[in-house]
Amino acid sequence: MIVIMKQDATSAQIANVTARIEQLGCQVHLSEGEERTIIGIIGNGRPLDREQIERMVGVERTVPILRPFKLASRDFHPQDTVVPINSVQIGSKQLIVMAGPCAVESQDQLLEAAHAVKEAGAHVLRGGAFKPRTSPYSFQGLGEEGLRLLSKAREETGLPVVTEVMDPQQVPLVTTHSDILQVGARNMQNYALLHAVGRAQRPVLLKRGMMSTVEELLMAAEYILSHGNDRVILCERGIRTFESYTRNTLDISAVPLLKQLSHLPVIVDPSHGTGKWELVEPMSRAAVAAGADGLLIEVHPYPEKALSDGAQSLKPDRFAALMRDLRPVAEAVGRTL
Repeated sequence: MIVIMKQDATSAQIANVTARIEQLGCQVHLSEGEERTIIGIIGNGRPLDREQIERMVGVERTVPILRPFKLASRDFHPQDTVVPINSVQIGSKQLIVMAGPCAVESQDQLLEAAHAVKEAGAHVLRGGAFKPRTSPYSFQGLGEEGLRLLSKAREETGLPVVTEVMDPQQVPLVTTHSDILQVGARNMQNYALLHAVGRAQRPVLLKRGMMSTVEELLMAAEYILSHGNDRVILCERGIRTFESYTRNTLDISAVPLLKQLSHLPVIVDPSHGTGKWELVEPMSRAAVAAGADGLLIEVHPYPEKALSDGAQSLKPDRFAALMRDLRPVAEAVGRTL
């Protein structure tokens, strides 16, 4: 349930309503907009007397929330959430592009990619130090050494870093080297990990599971939000369907749907979404046109030699061309790049 306060409600009246709700054993989440304050209530399982709350001074009305995801719901938080990462504002008018190699393979490879994506206009460096792979014989990442290389790349370029964390025990280590903790598609419903990144109070990039519904994605976000960590970024990265000509089916419709249901920023990963570098550029433009707040794109100096996902990685020159091509699309939908 949410409590909508009157436009002229005073801070004392808001505090009084909040105190009463907490006395009833419920959690309170305030959303202070330009015109009025909305008080979100997370219940304790017992029904609340709406009429009792509506009789309190300063209350305009109460509205029941039927969706299972409360904190992620736009009903709870009508304004768009903006996630600050240093000077980057994810969810603002500016379109944010995260780019870099799928996996950190060496210092030379990572630094070459990092400098290239920065020069082309990327805002965040991506790179995997820990790589969950289908086959146990595939390259699994450099682990802690990969994290140190990411820190070095951040020092040289000034770009904030996003990298995946796979286990709750890895969270403290990854947090020391990364500005954004990525929860991958395979771990979207790893609830112990969701609790851990929520407690870390760091920005979290949450990827949609390859066979997960939109509601399941938002419920996964709810786990992180329940710890008071509201810096959650949703990522549509394609879902598994019967189609075999692409790696996944990139669900572009999920972008405006998520923006309608939730206040959290939404980015799109066209690299994993298609699995083919030739499709990354048109799907990037489509994602921006659909309202995405950003893109997550794989860029590798030598994709033919990549140890992971070379077929979907852009070369630096193609990435630079894509960044130029995105500008008019972003401008057409009221965004900047």
